[in-house]
Amino acid sequence: MPVIIKNAEEIAKMRVAGRLAAEALDYIGQFVKPGVTTNELDKLIYNYHVEVQGGYPAPLGYGNPPFPKSCCTSVNHVICHGIPDDKPLKNGDIINIDVTIIKDGFHGDSSRMYAVGTISPQAQRLINITHDSMMAGIAAVKPGATLGDIGYACQQVAENAGYSVVQEFCGHGVGRGFHEEPQVLHYGRKHTGLKLEPGMIFTIEPMINQGKRHLRILEDGWTVVTKDRKLSAQWEHEVLVTEQGHEILTVSPLTGRP
Repeated sequence: MPVIIKNAEEIAKMRVAGRLAAEALDYIGQFVKPGVTTNELDKLIYNYHVEVQGGYPAPLGYGNPPFPKSCCTSVNHVICHGIPDDKPLKNGDIINIDVTIIKDGFHGDSSRMYAVGTISPQAQRLINITHDSMMAGIAAVKPGATLGDIGYACQQVAENAGYSVVQEFCGHGVGRGFHEEPQVLHYGRKHTGLKLEPGMIFTIEPMINQGKRHLRILEDGWTVVTKDRKLSAQWEHEVLVTEQGHEILTVSPLTGRP
């Protein structure tokens, strides 16, 4: 499938969807605390998307097997696609919450890391470096750059800090489709791969492991965990390639920061 270049009308709708995804992540942060369950967070996300934002959670029923919840909640050694459940969060946990809202036929997709209570300096460093990795990848986005430039930038930040980059999962094009072309790897070589053009929209969402990059997928068909059970972190933004460089579509309305 070819990469879909968005026109001005589609970009305007993607800006709306991206802002709504960021608003949902702003909203849910206040509820992330010891004792809350990820099922409770999931219900809050569903209600916020549907009743407040007038959209619908794209993960619900997506894929094969159908994803059973409205968002992904990946705790500690879960790399991605964690399924909300009734296990309470505890002090010291770290959690990635990944939301995707459908609004007027377009997808807003973003994720953030949250600390549960007081976390260790080692966990905080992993969270910070993973954010730095994502931002380095975003900084590489401009017309004429390549997907390899993005992956190289993400990889250098993570590996220079002593961490590993998950290679089996990647960012992706997004628009009317939840997952479109291109695939956006978070490792690679400069000046290789697809050249970026204005109007492309895709996610950059590095998954960075405290230990080795190797993973396994649980029997539910979705939950991805580190094989060595060490911590993993992830951040995700939707990025538009502009004539001059790039625009992040999922910046927090609350803080104004990506």
